[in-house]
Amino acid sequence: MANTEIDRRDFLKTAAVAGSAALTALAPAQAQPSPQKNMIGIQVGAISFLDEGVEPVLDIFQERGHINTLFLAVFTYGRGIAGRQVPGQPLPDHGKQEYDLDFHGGNFATPHSQYYRDTALRAADTRAPDHPGVDIITTVAPAAKKRGMRTILWAEDVFRRDLPNIDKLLERDLHGKQGSRLCFNNPNTTNFLLGLVEDYARSYDVDGIMWCSERMGPLNNAIRTASAEQASCFCEFCQKKAQRLGINMERARAGYLALETFLKQTSAGQRPVDGCYVTFWRILLRYPDILAWETFWNDSLRETYQALHSRVKSVKPELLCGWHIFHNNSFSPYFRAEQDLQELAKYSDFLKIVMYHNCAGPRMASYIDGIHKGVFADFPKQELLEYQYRVLDYKERSYEEIPYTGFSSDYVYRESKRAVDGAAGTKTLIWPGIDIDIPTEANQSKCTPLGTKDAVMAAFRAGAPGVVLSRKYSEMRLANLSGAGEAIKELKLA
Repeated sequence: MANTEIDRRDFLKTAAVAGSAALTALAPAQAQPSPQKNMIGIQVGAISFLDEGVEPVLDIFQERGHINTLFLAVFTYGRGIAGRQVPGQPLPDHGKQEYDLDFHGGNFATPHSQYYRDTALRAADTRAPDHPGVDIITTVAPAAKKRGMRTILWAEDVFRRDLPNIDKLLERDLHGKQGSRLCFNNPNTTNFLLGLVEDYARSYDVDGIMWCSERMGPLNNAIRTASAEQASCFCEFCQKKAQRLGINMERARAGYLALETFLKQTSAGQRPVDGCYVTFWRILLRYPDILAWETFWNDSLRETYQALHSRVKSVKPELLCGWHIFHNNSFSPYFRAEQDLQELAKYSDFLKIVMYHNCAGPRMASYIDGIHKGVFADFPKQELLEYQYRVLDYKERSYEEIPYTGFSSDYVYRESKRAVDGAAGTKTLIWPGIDIDIPTEANQSKCTPLGTKDAVMAAFRAGAPGVVLSRKYSEMRLANLSGAGEAIKELKLA
């Protein structure tokens, strides 16, 4: 098992194929296959094809949604992109009318051990036990190809704590305890992820790979949750890399400890003499290492993107390789600042950027609740929401209303246009993620066919060359999927 330190240069070296020279600076993504003029995609997991049949599901996709691209969930231990409807949520009007309460997850394809070198994870241990003997890629991709539909494989950065040897890949938090996510500077993590995408690229006839990591750096997490207790990562690999880069990990740790104490006090209702916002800035000024460590974490994620993109292209240059940018991009100005689309474009053939209009209402309200407990406790929640709207450049309803109304199609238009403009001059495709029946609480906003139609039309009106209907088909109602199809017909994109 590898145990050497990894700095930026060393990390990028691991992205090259075995025996190749060190990875050179990456230019903006080029040599792409000619993309379909308009991409109409849908995210779907193995269970939908097994419950309803491959051909019937593809019929529904083409007839109701005019789908031409599958985003096939092939690796995750999470319920967000795989499995049936989330237990407790209303079942959709298709598929088995029951919940899969014993969902496990993992690799829903066939892992080939030769691609998983120098990592503590055994490929065989990651094979999803949910559907023994089923390789969902070989089950679905050939049938889709016969219909002229592309297949992009979708893998997610979510793992189980009971996976053998997973402890050798996990982050270490502020207090040295194991976290729940993988450390991007750990060579076990690097080598596993590189093996995963190489396996998919070499072993299957598909059109692309999308990797999803719905994670934030330690400062963003602290602001969002009003807690720095689990700030990460402070493992041995991060320490060695930081030393090579001239970053003082102990000063960063001291800063996060001070932030932890402050946030515990504010969450308990205590208010500093100078207020929460001023006190937060006083801590940042005393410990600028907090920001350095936030940047260090995000740079490590970007290096992972670069390495995965390089590995995929070294196997099949024509394969599309891109990333899922999660919903916090619409809520947190600080997270958005870290999503520099011109920089991401250097190693991204496409970006699926989440613009889930319906669940955005409840999610934004929840975000306001979180930041209001800590750094922004001085603000009334409505004023805080107005501040967010101003700096993020969209305007929706009040804090009291949005959990029950969701966001409008204007939000989708503004976010789509901002992303398209942000990537202007690059070859990177912007594909907005559109909400179809992503679960909300029983009394909160729900998707409608008209709302779905308006959201899809808004994305294309903003200049996006495609959309991804999300989160997964197994929770969508057919009428709402048809709403997306109506937009495609009206826009004459079918």
